[in-house]
Amino acid sequence: MSKVLVETSARHVHLTEEHIEKLFGAGAALTHKKDLSQPGQFACQERVTLVGPKKSIENVIILGPARPATQVEVSLTDARTLGVAAPVRESGDIAGSGACKIVGPCGEVEISEGVIAAKRHIHFTPEEAAEAGVEDKQIVSVKIDSADRSTVFGDVVVRVSPKFAAAMHIDTDEANAACAFGECYGEIIK
Repeated sequence: MSKVLVETSARHVHLTEEHIEKLFGAGAALTHKKDLSQPGQFACQERVTLVGPKKSIENVIILGPARPATQVEVSLTDARTLGVAAPVRESGDIAGSGACKIVGPCGEVEISEGVIAAKRHIHFTPEEAAEAGVEDKQIVSVKIDSADRSTVFGDVVVRVSPKFAAAMHIDTDEANAACAFGECYGEIIK
């Protein structure tokens, strides 16, 4: 068995260059605020509001850099709050997914698809995956020990790329279910 850092990935948005300009104005660019654990990825100072048929969620963080397709990642609780169908998918798999409106200070964008609940996953470099004895796209389980809510998460997809750094990503619903707060590690069970 192998241990891996577990990080909570809160609700966030990935935007195309076109949508950045629609939401924040002509010539706008994302402002780097803080590096994330995955190389080249960063949290931005800019925030947006997500608008669904039922309610809105304000102050949603944007992650950079710009992407080829706009994508909104929410927990299933967030999806219910918005009144949006958000299938559980791997990042980038947005065909036929949920729709919502994204509102920024200079405009708004209606996306007909792109709202997902991210499938829990582990990022590994090829070397880290080999050390853990796992392969790209393999499905594993991960046990998280906590004081009051130890949990085994199934259906965890392994994602391998030389561009990654070792970390498991779960959403806020999953982190709350396992009391996975602060620095937390999980144990891979094959």
